[in-house]
Amino acid sequence: MAVTVLIPTTLRAYTDRKSEVDLDGATVGEVLKKLVDTYPDSKKSLFDEDGKPRSFVNVFLGETNIKNLNGLDSATKDGDTIMLIPAIAGGSPVDESIIEDERTTALSNEEIKRYSRHLLLPEVGVDGQEKLKAAKVLIVGLGGLGAPLAQYLAAAGIGTLGLLDFDNVEVSNLQRQIIHGTRDVGRPKVASARDAIKRINPFVNVNMHNFALTKENALELFKDYDVIADGTDNYNTRYLVNDACVLLGKPNVSAAIYQFEGQASVYFAKRGPCYRCVYPSPPPPGLVPSCGEGGVIGVLPGIIGTIQANEIIKLIIGGGRSLVGRLLHFDAWNMKFRELKLEKNPDCPICGKNPTITKLDSIDYEAFCGLKKKQEEDAPIQSVEPKELKRRLDAGEKICIVDTREPHERAIVKFPGAVVIPIGQLARRQDELDPTIDTIFICKEGKRSILAIHTIQEAGYKGPVFNLKDGINGWARDVDPSLPQY
Repeated sequence: MAVTVLIPTTLRAYTDRKSEVDLDGATVGEVLKKLVDTYPDSKKSLFDEDGKPRSFVNVFLGETNIKNLNGLDSATKDGDTIMLIPAIAGGSPVDESIIEDERTTALSNEEIKRYSRHLLLPEVGVDGQEKLKAAKVLIVGLGGLGAPLAQYLAAAGIGTLGLLDFDNVEVSNLQRQIIHGTRDVGRPKVASARDAIKRINPFVNVNMHNFALTKENALELFKDYDVIADGTDNYNTRYLVNDACVLLGKPNVSAAIYQFEGQASVYFAKRGPCYRCVYPSPPPPGLVPSCGEGGVIGVLPGIIGTIQANEIIKLIIGGGRSLVGRLLHFDAWNMKFRELKLEKNPDCPICGKNPTITKLDSIDYEAFCGLKKKQEEDAPIQSVEPKELKRRLDAGEKICIVDTREPHERAIVKFPGAVVIPIGQLARRQDELDPTIDTIFICKEGKRSILAIHTIQEAGYKGPVFNLKDGINGWARDVDPSLPQY
């Protein structure tokens, strides 16, 4: 019987870039075994050393997580669809507003005119708009997701917006972070976003938080807001946002994007699952590239960010059906939305029946996400400065340079004389390398190449390996300025 396995973009490097694979199997386990037999490089991403599905990858049969069926023994039939949903850097009816007190703020005549299209909606009306004016929303991250989110919440009349980000605007942000403009390059994102919000709606109060979120400041910061919107791009912050929201009883309107795919959900432990229920642990560091390494289509965060804004508005007004208990998956390239059911995990360490996480101080988020271990692993790897590599090449030293980037990325800029082996092929193609000479691995900015070195060493390669510091961008910066940086 033919079963279609939908491959997310984060795993397509291991399946010859295929987005769908038709396989036979009477159970989910049989189908996935055929998948890894067909594409052996995908095994490490899908299964742990004991052969069990990795906890950061959710497997859905149709719309149901196999955790809520018979696991890998769940029976399949002809025409079924299996969908793999990894964490990428996320209902029930809502009869009443999440704002439990009677906070409302009367609208001025000017505001009535500004929000008239809302007031004409019976689901919103004057009461709903007054709730929006009284509400306080914190946006964590002013990147691709936070940009449209802030704009639409401002236009909708949210009374107070908190903006949390400690980065400055860069040129590469402008392709998708539309709240910032060319003249804002170099400015703090919170300042740039504040100015844009004030141009959209001068009635919105803006609180700027130009610092990093930590376990020491999260609870104090979150407690003054009604809704937290997570638009971050790293796992340690995602888990921190989730845990702080659960401990404070706040809804976490969360989203994630990568290349052409987006996810959105509302993690609200009072009414459904939290982020830890769905993703008990993060993927190993480096396995899922960031948007800065893997890319993202510019319109995608706009689509997903406005979905976040819509969920926040509904939570504040009350009524409608929220994404609590549901995950909305969007494939922009194929223009498909899919809805998947999420279940509360009774054994969840923070919102389950017997929680073990009762305060943020007890968690080392970097260690939990494997970042400290990764730093320890990275330490023995020797790096080569771009100018030093240039000197060695000019001296005629026998060196092998391995470009680990994908073909579409190499089309942007090529490294002359490099052997091309994408990360997903390294383990099975290691015999192509000469272990008697130095091999230098390169990528865009020297991060994925470290993962590549770990990958080939774990596969048994014994030759001397080095990492090009700052990658091909560093080479363009320090050696050959005629090359583009991207």
